[in-house]
Amino acid sequence: MQQSSVHSYRFTWFDWFCLWYPPGWLILFNRHWQHYHSYPDGWNWLEYLLFLIPGGFYLALLLRWLRLGCRLPSSSATQFEPNYQNAFRDEILAPIVKYYFRAELHETENLPQTEPLIVAMNHAGMCFPWDFLVLAYLLSHKRGWVVQPLASVSLFEHPWVIWWLPPGWSQVLGGVRAELNEFEAAVTHKTVLLYPPEGVHGPGKGWSKRYQLETFHPSFIQLSDRYRIPILPVICLGSESLHPLAFNVKKLAKRVFLPFLPISPLMFVFLLFPSMGVWAMRTRLSYYVQPLYESWTDVASEKTMRADTSEGGTALRVHQEQLAAPPSITRSQAYRNAQHLREKLQTQLSQLLSHKPDTP
Repeated sequence: MQQSSVHSYRFTWFDWFCLWYPPGWLILFNRHWQHYHSYPDGWNWLEYLLFLIPGGFYLALLLRWLRLGCRLPSSSATQFEPNYQNAFRDEILAPIVKYYFRAELHETENLPQTEPLIVAMNHAGMCFPWDFLVLAYLLSHKRGWVVQPLASVSLFEHPWVIWWLPPGWSQVLGGVRAELNEFEAAVTHKTVLLYPPEGVHGPGKGWSKRYQLETFHPSFIQLSDRYRIPILPVICLGSESLHPLAFNVKKLAKRVFLPFLPISPLMFVFLLFPSMGVWAMRTRLSYYVQPLYESWTDVASEKTMRADTSEGGTALRVHQEQLAAPPSITRSQAYRNAQHLREKLQTQLSQLLSHKPDTP
């Protein structure tokens, strides 16, 4: 981390204003980056001020593009910087988590003392992944862990993100691209990896299905089994309200190369203030830590096994062979275990929702 000052970043009155004025969140992120990194291609003060007025972002974008000689911003860093992650956590995330999302971590007795871990959490909201960033903050604050979230490739290289935030911002903060080789490389290190088992289908399911878990992808089960890394399931309540009343326009999303494209009443405000792309509605994020799950000890339900046997019994024979010599779980068994875990979390999620208080 290239520090531009020996002093840590401290909130000023302007930063507090940006925290409570939605178009200012992008200013907050970029100002913090520029405090610790030399980045001539970044936004300047005139452009920051334009963010704050309706339609001003478009003029700011034009001015910056002309200032850079009609080219894209250059990449300043692409490697994970734990020191900068700590600074961002303590100086930017801390006030957001405490005063804006009012996040709480429950059932912490289920937290293990050691890592590595794969933390699997339900994902909703159809917006910037605040549910995962807040959980990363809470886990690192509670245990001192190095936490890295898995993120859609679009958060690393989509043109909108490259203009919003410094190129490489996600990688420097520890983001792992949602690609198999990157995922596998991350789990081989002693780290805590945040993983959305629903994939982009989680936030993409929209408001109407916000409490329904989508099919879990089996890749995290396979890697958990291969490297004997336990899975820590976490249930998040409140993430669905980060972007309420939204539905996904799938066909249009594909045309603009996005994993999902939400449409909601808030999108009319977003058109006037595009810097709000990193903002989310104020809500109370509550996280419930579940007991550790070890895929290599999970025998899928007897009902599923009987169904497989009726189709020829091959899955049962494969499982019996694994019990005798477990070199690596098969994809079919990984899929069954993933859905078995999904069913258990769906049951627990429904129970938590039935007891959820109606708090603002």
